[in-house]
Amino acid sequence: MNKTDFLKPLSGPVIACIFALFINYGCGKKTEQTKAKMGVITESVYASARIKAENQYVIFPSLNGSLSKVYVKAGDTIVSGQLLFEIDNETSSLNSENARLALELSEENAKKGSEKIKELEINLKLAKEKYALDLDLLKRQKNLWAQGVGSQTELDQKTMALDNSKSNLESAGSKLNQVKIQLDNDLKKARNNYRISNKQRKDFLIRSVRKGRVFDVYKKEGEIVSPQIPLALIGDADQFIIEMEVDQTDINRIKTDQKIAISMDSYKGQIFEALVSKIYPIMEERSRTFKVEALFVKKPLYLFPNLTAEANIIILEKENAITIPRSYLIENKYVKLGDNTMREVKTGLSDYQKVEIVSGLDTNTAILKP
Repeated sequence: MNKTDFLKPLSGPVIACIFALFINYGCGKKTEQTKAKMGVITESVYASARIKAENQYVIFPSLNGSLSKVYVKAGDTIVSGQLLFEIDNETSSLNSENARLALELSEENAKKGSEKIKELEINLKLAKEKYALDLDLLKRQKNLWAQGVGSQTELDQKTMALDNSKSNLESAGSKLNQVKIQLDNDLKKARNNYRISNKQRKDFLIRSVRKGRVFDVYKKEGEIVSPQIPLALIGDADQFIIEMEVDQTDINRIKTDQKIAISMDSYKGQIFEALVSKIYPIMEERSRTFKVEALFVKKPLYLFPNLTAEANIIILEKENAITIPRSYLIENKYVKLGDNTMREVKTGLSDYQKVEIVSGLDTNTAILKP
């Protein structure tokens, strides 16, 4: 190359490249641009969410003990009332047996022909016979006395004997009634104790509340359990709900049957439609959020409890709106034109991708990405 080559005029393409170097910070680097488009835009409220099985619940034991039997495993389908776990407690078994024996004894004693009742009935019968005999003797003595036979002392003795017989008869009858009442009360108490014992015994047999699926089993046979320790997670096998946390500043905008766009990491790139089904009317104090539930319009093929999700609850929807990507909006009120000048625009609805331009821009003007 000759020294004079450096002095030759620069060609047109080279000049253009140098000019682009100043404009775009490097030859070959092109600034992204777009134009506003007409279309549909929605305004939505964002909420974090997780998937739950319908009627999902955790099983807890109602007492302490050792887990002697586990009858189910994760993934099993169960029916209502099915035996799931059995807790071993020897004391409860002994108490149940004692209650059963006490009930049998009380039932035997309360029978009409029991030995205790028979004894008192015999005493009552003897007292009646003695009273009848003394009454007859007194009548005879009075007849003799009326005929001038006998003495006043004999008459008084017969009267006193009848009074004693009457007192003994009343006492025997009272004792029999009292014993019958006592035995009847003892029988009722024994039956109640037996029912209580059986109920406590049933507490050691843990059954399902409704049909569904066992999603997880937390304890193994032989482990110690208590009312504070969960045993299993159970819920409906095919029905799932979306549980969302909506910020308190947005809850007044949420209504039932509103549409929701659901995205999940387990289904990347897919959006599922759901509808608001329930709004809980109390705020969680720690998170300052409200719990809102929704149902899938068409649920994914595979769902599992506790899957995380993101929800956009659609509040407003507008057709024939002029929109631009949100990434092209500067300071929420400016766009950059092709000649690098800034233009102020008025915005309307926005979602996580687009923003509505109410005025200041049409669909024919190109704008640059900042």
